[in-house]
Amino acid sequence: MPLSEHEQRMLEQMERALYAEDPKFATALEGSGLRTYTRRRVYQAVVGFLVGIALLMAGLVFYEDGLIWISVVGFLVMLGCAVLAVTGWRKAPKPGEQAQQTGRGRQAQARRSMMDRIEARWQRRRDEQQGGGH
Repeated sequence: MPLSEHEQRMLEQMERALYAEDPKFATALEGSGLRTYTRRRVYQAVVGFLVGIALLMAGLVFYEDGLIWISVVGFLVMLGCAVLAVTGWRKAPKPGEQAQQTGRGRQAQARRSMMDRIEARWQRRRDEQQGGGH
């Protein structure tokens, strides 16, 4: 559910206040959450991939006992973990990239709010001209 305009403005005010009070802390918090999450996800996928290799080898060792299904499960685990690692690696923001994105987003928001003000003035003038002419 998207935030209302009022909620967005309040969030921006709180963000500006945080930057004003402690800019070093605010900069440290900018991208660390997503970066840490994706890094952890990639590490888990690598460990899962290694477990898949172990299962694949175990299934080959016990092939004569009819436990080939262990190899199939190991291959599926390897495949799933490889997909998770690759998608997590692609989504992971580079250090400093998050700050640039928020800066651009802030500029776009400022431009948008400026355009909103211009449109509101235009609408007021139009309404005044229409109201005064009648």
